[in-house]
Amino acid sequence: MIGKITGRIDYRATDHILIDVRGVGYLVFCSDRTLAALPAVGEVTALYTDLVVREDLLQLFGFQTLVEKEWHRLLTSVQGVGAKASLAILGTLGHDGVSRAIALGDWNAVKAAKGVGPKIAQRVVLDLKDKAPSMMAMTGTLAQAIGEGEAEVIETVIDPEGQVKAQAPQNASAQSEALSALGNLGYGPGDAAGAVAQAASENEGADTPTLIRAALKLLAPKE
Repeated sequence: MIGKITGRIDYRATDHILIDVRGVGYLVFCSDRTLAALPAVGEVTALYTDLVVREDLLQLFGFQTLVEKEWHRLLTSVQGVGAKASLAILGTLGHDGVSRAIALGDWNAVKAAKGVGPKIAQRVVLDLKDKAPSMMAMTGTLAQAIGEGEAEVIETVIDPEGQVKAQAPQNASAQSEALSALGNLGYGPGDAAGAVAQAASENEGADTPTLIRAALKLLAPKE
């Protein structure tokens, strides 16, 4: 299994890049979001990878973070979701967006990905809802994982005009700590994840105590 690849980008296509690793070229398929964040041709990059092996095909898929890679693995475990659909979902929502959509049961957000119909979107949300809490707790970049020092996690956003913009993600650490706290209070993983996701979306940049208070209000019995 090829889990990570580092090398020089030889060329870029619409859905993949060719990475030269000591004279051997690897075709690596990526989401639109990942492709937009990669450096220019001729520069060195590093990607986590997932190798798909079939009787008549070998394909390598690349991801900037372990969270993105893990979501790809989970998405493709859903019946009817292949690698192409998974990359479309990740490219449209980003891994944070996928976590929030599934935690909140928002299958319409999943359906916004190209080639994903309503039945598949609903199945994704239903099958993976209990996976969202652990995925929301995962953070980190490739540089951090391989000991290259501290690195700020930056997501890329493509605006309606096709321009790539950098955007800092929400406080993933606070969300993780809030999830843990709600779990300790006895809330189920699905309910806790949904409440934390909604609280985070309504309180951008909030710290852990603020997220916990907001999530508890959402989980309180309605009169």
